This record gives sequence, structure tokens and C-alpha cells, in this order.
Amino acid sequence: MSQRSLFLVTLVVDDYQRAKEFYCDIMGFECLNDEPLADGKRWVVVRPAGSAGASLLLAQADGETQIAAIGRQTGGRVGFFLATDDFERDHAAMSQAGVRFLEEPRREPYGTVAVFSDPYGNTWDLIEHAALPAS
Repeated sequence: MSQRSLFLVTLVVDDYQRAKEFYCDIMGFECLNDEPLADGKRWVVVRPAGSAGASLLLAQADGETQIAAIGRQTGGRVGFFLATDDFERDHAAMSQAGVRFLEEPRREPYGTVAVFSDPYGNTWDLIEHAALPAS
């Protein structure tokens, strides 16, 4: 049987540097690649520090169609989910760094969660999953 995994998701942004500063300097992601490409483009890949999960390819919009998609790639739904092992710590640090939360933290059967927005209007869940009951 073959093994596959999702490892990279493109996020259309208005400016490479602005996006990299938000995700790396404010969100604490690590920059895995920032390589120049042809025509002034760059291959910028970031992911949560210490994670082995999926990464984001920050792709600067090129043309009207891509510009129109900035912040609306998921049609207004929460499109990205950032798991944490300490909700209170990360919520406080992100809030202090200027991340805009769109709601107060709430407790759900699946965990503690709050929706936040990146500078483009994409919405994210910060979530600490509830511990599974011992079986």
C-alpha cells in the first residue's frame, strides 16, 4: 500500500515580505525556504516552528484574478487550523503580538478554540484538542 500525505498548501498574498513577517515574526513560524525564482517571484515556504506537518507556500498574487482571491480562498469559511498544546499560552502570545481574534475563546466538546484572522482576511482556528477519555 502506498503512503501519501498533504505537505504544502498555497496561500495567495499581496507581498512576499509582508506575509513572511506576519507568519514568521508574529506567528512564530519557521521559514523553510526563501529562494528567488524567475520574473521576480520567490519560493517562500513557512510552517509552525517544530512541526513536521503541512507547510504554507506564500505566493505573491500575479494578475487581477489572483489579487481578487487574496483573503477569500476559502469563500469566507475558516480555511486553516493551527493546533496547539497550550491554548492559553499561544492565545495570549498571539494577542500580544497583534493577531486579531474575531471571537472570545470557547470550549467545545472537541477542544478549546478561537477564530483569528491573518492580515489578508483568511480565517484560522487556533485549537487545543480535548484529551480523549481513557478507554
